[in-house]
Amino acid sequence: MKLKKIHWVAIIAALLIIAIDLLFLLDKPNVLVFILGIAFAIGFIPFVVDISVESKRVQKVNEMFLEFARNLAESVSTGTPVSRAIVNMKNKDFGVLTPYVTKLANQVELGVPVSTALHNFAEEIDSPVVKRAVALIREAERAGGEIDYILDSTARAISEVEKLKNERRSSVYNLAVQGYIIFFIFIGIVLVMKFKVVPLAAGLQGFGSLTNPTSLQNVQSASDVMSGNFGADQFTQAFLYLLLAQGFFMGLVIGKLTEDSMLAGIKHSFILMLVAFLVSTGADLFATPSSEGASASAAGLIYPIARLLMPF
Repeated sequence: MKLKKIHWVAIIAALLIIAIDLLFLLDKPNVLVFILGIAFAIGFIPFVVDISVESKRVQKVNEMFLEFARNLAESVSTGTPVSRAIVNMKNKDFGVLTPYVTKLANQVELGVPVSTALHNFAEEIDSPVVKRAVALIREAERAGGEIDYILDSTARAISEVEKLKNERRSSVYNLAVQGYIIFFIFIGIVLVMKFKVVPLAAGLQGFGSLTNPTSLQNVQSASDVMSGNFGADQFTQAFLYLLLAQGFFMGLVIGKLTEDSMLAGIKHSFILMLVAFLVSTGADLFATPSSEGASASAAGLIYPIARLLMPF
């Protein structure tokens, strides 16, 4: 992918935001991480958009190349030479394929061999489907024989391929939606773990003082894990890495299922990872409970249970 002006603008903007963030927000780690995520998102958005646009362009090109192949086959079947048939289609409208067809016809008019012109045509379009079809047409044109039959067969093959792709895209659309829903539910579960379960477990360090410490030795040991060598902050930080990894691979799977392309899955990965990062760090920024509040809340929940289980 060639870097365009918009790419450089996004990269420079992201670097400026990162520099300002590091200069003025070092004393506020939650805000620092949140702004860093926004900066990286700004830097990557143009690349993701380009990948998405390129994927749509290739899809449209494949559809219009089918129309081009059909018109070429009909023209050749009447006895018109391939070179003349290509030139005759110069002024026809083939949508996104029109500039490529015009350039192909111009090359043929200037005396470029049809095989060479078709090769250049396929390389400029840069579509696997078009490259395979053009390879067949070039070989048929070089060998002679029933060129119209080859062109018609190529058009039918492309039509079947596109039909199968559309049917698969429609059939797995629900799976893609379910993938997004499952991931958002997973984010919710992680947030509950992060802000409810982990602080509650960290608050268990005072549980032993409410009852007999000997009988609750295992509970005290578990609270030592959460509040001692492996603190609650370090434990919850792992949730963010888990969300990012899940979002990345979930996006690739969705792209492979819907468009049969891992590259197309990058846009899904970007969306899922961005949502996960912003939700997780934003929750840290706006909803992080204090350790004292968490301990008090835990004690308030645990004390009545302890009194019920061990009244004496």
